[in-house]
Amino acid sequence: MENNYSYAEFLKAVGKNSSSMQAEKMLNDIYIDLFLNHIHREQTRTRLLDDIDTALDRNDEPTFMQLTDIFLQLDEKE
Repeated sequence: MENNYSYAEFLKAVGKNSSSMQAEKMLNDIYIDLFLNHIHREQTRTRLLDDIDTALDRNDEPTFMQLTDIFLQLDEKE
């Protein structure tokens, strides 16, 4: 999912043809990639929070600590 699009690549795509179909395609790819990354991140957060709650309910401190660390790392990436 991790595509790295550069502004230079976008400008090349825009300049290649007057119809700018390639530029539109690249923009669509960027938006789709951003959307999918957002959805994946939100689903991961939700799953982690549910698992953290379960670990708390079970008084499972090692699992709680591990999941909390993962959750904090996920938040740092945003």
